[in-house]
Formats: sequence, C-alpha cells, structure tokens
Amino acid sequence: MRLGRRARPGTEAFGAAAYRGVMPHTLVVKVTAGADAPERCSQAFTVAATALANGADVSLWLTGESAWFALPDRAGEFELPHAAPLPDLLASLLVGGRVTLCTQCAARRDIGPDDVLPGIRIAGAATFVEEILSDDVQALVY
Repeated sequence: MRLGRRARPGTEAFGAAAYRGVMPHTLVVKVTAGADAPERCSQAFTVAATALANGADVSLWLTGESAWFALPDRAGEFELPHAAPLPDLLASLLVGGRVTLCTQCAARRDIGPDDVLPGIRIAGAATFVEEILSDDVQALVY
C-alpha cells in the first residue's frame, strides 16, 4: 500500500490528522488486485467503504484484475475468510461514493459501458490525475 500525502497549504497531511479523527475531504483508492491477490483487494474495498462510512468523499478506481468487479455478479464470486462481503462493500461505494473502471483495463478485457454495473463510469488516466491532484485529496494504491 502506498499513501500519497497531499494537503492544502496550512493543513496537516492525512497521516497526522487521521490519528486525531479528522478525515480528508476526498480519499481516492486505486485497486490493482482482484481474485489474484484477495487480501490486498479486500483491504482496498474495506478501507474505501470505511472511509465513506466515516464521512469522507470516496472515489474507488478499479484497475488491473479488479476491473472484473465492474461486471454484474463478479463481486459475488469473490471469497475471503473473515472479510466483509465484497458485494456489500461495492454496493455501499456505488450508493455513497464514486466507482470508476480504468479505460485501458476495460478495453483489455473487452468490457464496454453497457457491460458494467449501473453507477460505474469508465475513465482514464487524465481523470485519475485530475482527482488526485485536487486539494485535500489523499490517494491509496493497493
């Protein structure tokens, strides 16, 4: 996991603020793992859903093998003992946050806009960079 520390001038970075219970304005989580690395994948979804439940504005990016979770019923196939069910985590993120499927990752898997779950957008690197370079944004990559 890598943490991007970016804060508006005059504010503390997320790391110090998180210990005092202050959430950043926006958290961007990029998931690069899927069923190929289940613990890393589950951690990403869990952190994103937990941040959302704690009032953060959350943007989850599905890249690499996690791209498959943009398709209906694919999250239901994911199993990891002692982990929150992936369909529940994804559903909460679709309701309260933003979920984006990487353009290139979708194309490599022949996934089009009509194939994905309602609420999932397909966007590329320019959109990702725009999100993570905004003020008060913290980025995590799993």
